[in-house]
Amino acid sequence: MFGYRVPSPDEAMLISGGRRGLKGAPFRVVTGHGTFVLPIFRKVRFLTLAMSESEVAETCVTKQGIVLTVRAVIAFKVGNDNESIVNAGQRFLSEQEQMSVLTGRIFSGHLRSIIGSMTVEEIVTERQKLATEVLETSKTEMGKIGLIVDSFQIQSIDDGDTGYIEAMSAPHKAAIQRQAKIAEAQATQASVEAEQEAARNQAEYERQTAIVEAEYKAEVDRAQAQSAQAGPLAQAHAQQEVLAAQTELAERAAQLRQQELVAEVVKPAEAEAERIKVVALAEAERMKIQAEAAASHDRVALDQLLIDQLPQIVKEAATGLSQANVNVLNGADGLGEVAAGLVSQGLTILDTVKQNLGKPAEREPADGSPRTAPTPRTGPDDGPVAIP
Repeated sequence: MFGYRVPSPDEAMLISGGRRGLKGAPFRVVTGHGTFVLPIFRKVRFLTLAMSESEVAETCVTKQGIVLTVRAVIAFKVGNDNESIVNAGQRFLSEQEQMSVLTGRIFSGHLRSIIGSMTVEEIVTERQKLATEVLETSKTEMGKIGLIVDSFQIQSIDDGDTGYIEAMSAPHKAAIQRQAKIAEAQATQASVEAEQEAARNQAEYERQTAIVEAEYKAEVDRAQAQSAQAGPLAQAHAQQEVLAAQTELAERAAQLRQQELVAEVVKPAEAEAERIKVVALAEAERMKIQAEAAASHDRVALDQLLIDQLPQIVKEAATGLSQANVNVLNGADGLGEVAAGLVSQGLTILDTVKQNLGKPAEREPADGSPRTAPTPRTGPDDGPVAIP
C-alpha cells in the first residue's frame, strides 16, 4: 500500500521528519512491524542489525619485551534495544561499513594494552584469559556506540624470528618425543610379545593337532590289526574248543575204560582173593576140627560139628563178599545166583573137609624143624566164583 513501510527482520527502520524519537533523537525507530510513512514529509532509512565481522592483526610487546603478532576475529552487531539502535544510527547510518573498521581499532588498542601486562608464557598458556580480558575492557566502549560483541577469538600468536615460543616449547617437545619413543617402544614390545604369543599358540595348536592325529592313527591301526587278527583268532578259538571237546571225550573214554577194567579185572581179582581167603579159613577150620576129632575119636561128633560149623563158614564167605565191591548186573536173579554160589562153596568146603578127615595129622619132625603145612586139595570146582 502506498506510504506503508515494513523493515526486514534484521533491520531497524529509522523515520525522520516528524516527531522526535527516544531521548530527543532526530528519528523514530521501528523494528519488527510496519507503519505508515507520509511521503515527502517523512524520510525512511534502514540500519542493519545483522552480525558483522572484524579481523585484527596487531603487533604487540609483552611484559618481557618480546614482540608478538596477534591475530584475532571479532563478531559483533548493533544491539536490539532502541538505545543501541539510536547510538549506532547516529554514528554509522550513512557509512555502516565503518562499524567493522572502528571495532577493529578499538579491540587492537585494548589487545596491545593487555598483552603488554602479560608474559609470553601466560599469553600462550592462558589464551582464553587474554580474550576474556580484552572482551571485558571493550564492552563499555562498544556499548557507547551501540554495538555488542558476541565473540572474540584469538587465532594465532607469532613471535617472528625470535624463536622464543619455540624455545619455550622445546622441553615439552622433548618430553613429548620421549613419551612418544617410550610409547613406540612399548607398542613395539607389545607387538613382539603378541607375535610371540601368537607363535606359541600356533605351536601349541600344531602340537595338539599332531597328538590328536597320532592318537587317531594309533586307534585306526589297532582297529585294522584287530580286524586282521579276527579271522585267525576265531579259527584258533574254534580249534581250541574242538581240542577241549576232544580232550573231554578222551577223559570220559578213559574213565569208562577204567570202570571197565575195574569191572573186568579188579572186581574178579578181589572176588578171587576173597574166595581164596574163605578157602584158607575153611582149611584152617578143617585142620582144627580134624585135630579135635582125632583127639576124641568120635566120628559122629565130628560130623555133627561140621554140620554146625557150616552156616558159620557160609556166613564168613558172605561177610567177605559184602566187604568186596562187586557189581550185581542181573538184579534179583543175579543176587540169587550169588547166594547159590556161596552155598555151593560151603558144600564144596564141607566135602573137602570130609575127604581129609581120614588122614592122620602130621607129626613134627624129630629133628625139631618146622612142620610144612599140607597142600590143600583142589578139585574141579576150586576155580574163581563166576558172578554174573
